[in-house]
Amino acid sequence: MKTRSFLSRINIWFIYVLFTAIVAAATLYSFFLIQELRNREAKRIEVFAKAMKIQQTNRQIHSDTQDLILTILKENDQLPVILTDKNKKPLLWEGSFRNIPDEIIKNPEKLENFIAKMESNYEPFEIEIAQGEKQLVFYDNSQLLNNLRYFPYYLAAFILLYLWFSIWFMRTIKKTDEGFLWAGLAKETAHQIGTPLSSMIGWIEIMKMENPELAGVHEIEKDITRLKTISERFSKIGSVSELNDFDINETIRQNFDYLKPRISTKVNFTLKLPNKKILIPHNKILMSWVIENLVKNAVDAMKGMGNLEISLYERHKNTIIDFKDTGCGMTKKQALNAFKPGYSTKKRGWGLGLSLAKRVIKEYHSGDIRIAQTEVSKGSIFRIVMRAT
Repeated sequence: MKTRSFLSRINIWFIYVLFTAIVAAATLYSFFLIQELRNREAKRIEVFAKAMKIQQTNRQIHSDTQDLILTILKENDQLPVILTDKNKKPLLWEGSFRNIPDEIIKNPEKLENFIAKMESNYEPFEIEIAQGEKQLVFYDNSQLLNNLRYFPYYLAAFILLYLWFSIWFMRTIKKTDEGFLWAGLAKETAHQIGTPLSSMIGWIEIMKMENPELAGVHEIEKDITRLKTISERFSKIGSVSELNDFDINETIRQNFDYLKPRISTKVNFTLKLPNKKILIPHNKILMSWVIENLVKNAVDAMKGMGNLEISLYERHKNTIIDFKDTGCGMTKKQALNAFKPGYSTKKRGWGLGLSLAKRVIKEYHSGDIRIAQTEVSKGSIFRIVMRAT
């Protein structure tokens, strides 16, 4: 089972790494593609600049060559281009600029800034018109290329966002399915317990009629009452639980009194409660389940021998319940996985106790439960945090 789980994790990570590699490759390819387009536009401008140079020299050229030059000049309907003298002063006669908005051409300050921006992106081409007379051709990317240059980043962000959403969506579905599964399992367990429990209640009544003073009868009656409580706990999983302002001191005290004589006598089980009522909205039945799970977990960690202390106190408008044991403690990895469904360090058990405890505290009581402290061979502190009224 563990081997299969390990292989499953490897497959999941392999798929994740594969998708990440595809995203990175697509982004890099897009980047190089955009760069290639920029280089091609630069070569087009070079041809354009040569055509302008030939036209500016006013030399006698063949009519076919003249047509070719005009075609080259007219083909540039996207790249912004402007001709300046050697001092970068724009030459604004017909044909000396293309694809630049009129509001920029008509505003000298804007035009100067526009030329400076073009120069910051690309070095201008130099045209020698006559001996000692030179002109400069400034150019920039077309609007299409400017839009495309950010496309790789948009693409990568979109794919990463999609992957994140997919992972979140799958985890949400998984948690929902787990919730329905747990609720169904809990209700079926409550139903299965209910049938023999009813019979036991009837038999204990007969035994009380025959010998009402028998000590064993009273102890069995206590355990039957406890079984009824357990059945109620399971039946409440998956349904909306009623929360009432009970004294949390009293709830903890009742569970302590019940559990102390039922755990190993080698466990020094102590309780520290404040001398006042602390009203906390909680469901007594579900809260007793959490307390019982944490106590049994601590006793198991101590192998039935050690010190176990439950302490209740208030801090920053919160009510804290600590379960401190001197058990085997946990490693960091064990502590991270302790509340996950199915995780257990014991050879026997389903690993649902702490997971159910977390569900009860967080989902039903809007509180928090965590491992406040743990150290291998020294023990752990499990902490419940709830807000008082």
